[in-house]
Amino acid sequence: MAEKQAILVTGGAGFIGANFVPYMIHKYPDYLIVNLDKLTYAGNLDNLEDCFGADNYVFVRGDICDENFINQLFKKYDFHGVIHFAAESHVDNSISGPRAFVETNVLGTFTLLDAARKHWMNAPFEVKKGYENARFHHISTDEVYGSLGETGYFEETTPYAPNSPYSASKASSDFLVRAYFHTYGMNVTTSNCSNNYGPKQHPEKLIPKIIDNCLNLKSIPIYGDGKNIRDWLYVLDHCKAIDLIFHQGKSGETYNIGGHNERTNLQIVDKICSLLDEKMPRAGGQSYKNLITFVKDRAGHDRRYAINADKLVHDLKWQPDENFDTGIVKTVDWYLKKYCKKAA
Repeated sequence: MAEKQAILVTGGAGFIGANFVPYMIHKYPDYLIVNLDKLTYAGNLDNLEDCFGADNYVFVRGDICDENFINQLFKKYDFHGVIHFAAESHVDNSISGPRAFVETNVLGTFTLLDAARKHWMNAPFEVKKGYENARFHHISTDEVYGSLGETGYFEETTPYAPNSPYSASKASSDFLVRAYFHTYGMNVTTSNCSNNYGPKQHPEKLIPKIIDNCLNLKSIPIYGDGKNIRDWLYVLDHCKAIDLIFHQGKSGETYNIGGHNERTNLQIVDKICSLLDEKMPRAGGQSYKNLITFVKDRAGHDRRYAINADKLVHDLKWQPDENFDTGIVKTVDWYLKKYCKKAA
């Protein structure tokens, strides 16, 4: 029997990674998916229960900044692909403690890139035999582009203008990936996505926080006037886009992934509260909307993000399966099931 080709997925116990890993192991039984995660507060192995026992899945705990460890991992598994999610990603945390973001997002990405380069290449623009199709795919964010006015969209050609330590660290990692393509001829692709939502997201993030606060009858804090706009992308649609880019994208290219679902934070809260009013009514009949409170806006808070995904749609024929109205129902149902199970 032919040996399975090993693909390294970093950060696979985080939100997007924990949706991506099960998708990949079920779709590609001939791949060995090696999930590397440090298991910081953002990583949760419970989110990977549907992978346990699969013969094409391995979990490894470790730090992407540890050069010796990463080189040994490449040697052990002979990776022919890297899909790099691992990152510090919570903007508020980057404001209070930026060092971890620079270390993980910049140094960690560099360590992985350099290990892949040494494993796959003899010299700049000289790929080792058997590694001609080995690819490094880097997952980034639309926040590297800064903030938009009331109109327009982020394009792949939009100049970078990061406004938080988080987005600055992600921009730096994007530039490193670009440099490895132009300097070494390494086979790399990058994707910049809009705000993801869906099952398995960390409770500190906006949508699960709203749901949790509602169910616990806690106030729902909304920054500023609540009119900051984000483009929302259902997590499984993002996973399918990454799969397409990793397998069919053009080397050296960047692809923007967006859901064409612009909503203000207030619209998000309003929709979730309405769904919960219907699915899990409060005793006494009050709406969950009564829990909304406005708090001081955070430093460097970008006003609007919106992504143009036309390149991905045109070149790779990607189409999202969910719009926000369908995706948010699936999301709320998943969290209700999770929280009610926990309370039982």
